[in-house]
Amino acid sequence: MNMEMKQTFRWVMGVAALSITLGAASCKKDDNKPDQKPDENGFTVVRDDLHGEITEGEVVLEEGTYKLTGKLIVHDGAKLTIKSGVVVEATSATEMANVRYIAVAQGGKIDVQGTQSNPVVFTAADHKPGAWGGIVLCGKAPINRGGEAISEVGDLPYGGSDANDNSGSIKYARIEYSGFSYTSEKEFNALSFFGVGSGTVIEGVQAYEGSDDGFEFFGGTVNTKNLVTLNTLPEVGDDLFDWTEGWQGSGENWYGKRTNGGNRGVEADNNDANHMAGPIANPTLKNITLIATGSANPEGSAEQQAMKLRVGTKGQFDNLVLSGWVTGFDVEHDEGIGYVADGSLKATHVRFIDVATKAKGKKTDGSAADVNGIFTEDESATGAGNGVDAPEWAQGWTKGL
Repeated sequence: MNMEMKQTFRWVMGVAALSITLGAASCKKDDNKPDQKPDENGFTVVRDDLHGEITEGEVVLEEGTYKLTGKLIVHDGAKLTIKSGVVVEATSATEMANVRYIAVAQGGKIDVQGTQSNPVVFTAADHKPGAWGGIVLCGKAPINRGGEAISEVGDLPYGGSDANDNSGSIKYARIEYSGFSYTSEKEFNALSFFGVGSGTVIEGVQAYEGSDDGFEFFGGTVNTKNLVTLNTLPEVGDDLFDWTEGWQGSGENWYGKRTNGGNRGVEADNNDANHMAGPIANPTLKNITLIATGSANPEGSAEQQAMKLRVGTKGQFDNLVLSGWVTGFDVEHDEGIGYVADGSLKATHVRFIDVATKAKGKKTDGSAADVNGIFTEDESATGAGNGVDAPEWAQGWTKGL
């Protein structure tokens, strides 16, 4: 190779090396880019400091753990998407004003994309009930508190006239250590439905070791499938499932179990101020297992009912397994007694296991009423699918069963 060719070769190789160096630097910069560009929707995702208000566009959480350091609100027109396998961990709250929770306001949407083998987990750094708030959904579906109300946690409006309203989708998620309490009357549930419509998809959600209710429905028309509530820790939780304010949706495959000194399997109301307020709560439930064991069934307890049905709720329930409760069905108030009589409050195919009193009733004036007509028995009832044992559909994504 002559001298001129050697010089040309060295120049070409130098340019190539410079290109490789610049390319590597460019790749390194891309690898360290922020989770979300703030100029895309005005919200910046910071893994170790997740909080704030999403007001537009879509924010996506994908891969790994995010530290929830305050409230995260999804507003009208915005969307929060959480990919399978993501962990959202609430940090310790030192002040009541800084409680950690996730709320979806009217018109906002959440899309939790967990899978049976790779669920999304909402948890807390402190592994104890009440360590953080929980998840709050607020929709535009009918309630019986008037056209619109303000949620007891989150202070967001809810209710309206759109029975088909859509707050998004939550699939295969576990909500752990929820139930932060402002007062004895104002506490977060694991998952709260405030006027949530039937366009919302809820399928495969576990409430694990919360200090208040696992799931509570405040009116609305949302339908649910494959829900699990499990409470075992000494801290007393409230009810496994709860509804009020005219919920008219459905539940299929509910499995609830407690071994601590908490309250009821189901607490069901229509409207405590006006028992006849419409729309009247009238959910349809099928394939339900409710279990109380150990200290969850103390001698003489007044609140250990599998299903407490009061202040005017209706309901149709089928294929139930009720195990370990002091009372199976406890019906209160004249309206409920009347609904038992006319069949609009009815449970069919019920299996009782270690239930001392299958049904009891109390009129509004406090006198006793015969409500044994509320149920029909069936020793072959399977409840959530496997009697008192964990159902197959709960395998792979739940904890502690």
